[in-house]
Amino acid sequence: MRALCDTATILRGGKVIATCDPRAETAQSLARMMVGGEVGVVRSERAKKIGQPRLVVRNLNFTPDDPHGVKLDNVTFELAAGEILGLAGVAGNGQDELFAVLSGEQLIANANAIKIDGRDAGLLSISDRRRLGAAFVPEERLGHATAPRFKLSDNVLISGHAASPMVRRGFIDRGQLLAFVERITKAYDVRKAKSDPEAISLSGGNLQKYCVGREILREPRLLIVSQPTWGVDAGAAAAIRQAIIDLAARGAAVLVMSQDLDELYEISDRLVVISAGRLSAARATRRFDRGEIGMLMAGVGMKGKGEGHAARA
Repeated sequence: MRALCDTATILRGGKVIATCDPRAETAQSLARMMVGGEVGVVRSERAKKIGQPRLVVRNLNFTPDDPHGVKLDNVTFELAAGEILGLAGVAGNGQDELFAVLSGEQLIANANAIKIDGRDAGLLSISDRRRLGAAFVPEERLGHATAPRFKLSDNVLISGHAASPMVRRGFIDRGQLLAFVERITKAYDVRKAKSDPEAISLSGGNLQKYCVGREILREPRLLIVSQPTWGVDAGAAAAIRQAIIDLAARGAAVLVMSQDLDELYEISDRLVVISAGRLSAARATRRFDRGEIGMLMAGVGMKGKGEGHAARA
C-alpha cells in the first residue's frame, strides 16, 4: 500500500477511523490505526529444548489424481519436539499436496514414509493421526477447515471428536463444546454477533483466529499449519505467531507453511524450501538469506533425489 497508494482510508469496526498519506506513515503507525492500539511484539527468543523427532518423513512420493496437481518427489525431512520448521515456497508448488498427505486426507502406499512419534502413519486416517497428538490447520478456512453452515460448536466437534472428552461412549457433550468455543473466543479475540454462530457469519480474519485457536488450545504434540496469519490484522497476526512460538516452547513440533517470508524468519528455527514438489535441505533460519531462498523457490540449486536429509545447524 505504501508503495502504490497516494491516499489510504483506515476502516475499523465498520467505521472510518482515518485518512492519511501512507507514504508519510510507517508500517507500525498504520498497524496502530488498523487495530486501535499498539501491535504486540512477538517474543521469538525462547529457551529451545529440542527433543526427539516427532514427525519423520522419508522418501515420500505422491502423485495426485488431479492432473493439475503437483507430484511430490522424494520428500524427506524431520521435525523435532520443541522446534518450528518453516516451509517457504511460491503457491502451487506442492504445499497443498504435502499438507493433504501429512494430515491423512490423502493416503500413500508406503506406510513408513511418514512417522508420527515413531509410529508408521502413512496409512492412518486423519482421526487416527489426531489420536497420536497431531493437529492440522489448512489454508482454506471456509469449506476446508470449517463447514460454512455449521455452528462453531459443531465445527469444534468435526475436528475434535477423535481425541477429546467431548464425545463419550457415543454421546456428545454440548456443554463442553460451547465452553471450548468460549475459550477460543476469549483467547484469540474472535469477534462474533452471538455466542455460537455459523462459521460463514464470521469475517475472514475472525474465522482464521477461530481455526488456529481451535487446534492450538488442544495442546497438540504436532501441529501442521498452512498460512496461519492469512487475512488477519497485524495485532491478530502477532498473537497467532506468539501462540505458535509458545506451543513449541511447551514441547510441540510445529510445521508452518507460509508464503510470508517475514513470518517464517520471525518464528522458524529452521527453514526448508519447496519447488515443483521437491524440498531443499533444511537449514537454520539464520543461515538462509532471502536471495538464496528466492533462487530455491525458482528451482535453482534444488537438490536431487535422496539429498533432502538435513543436518541440524
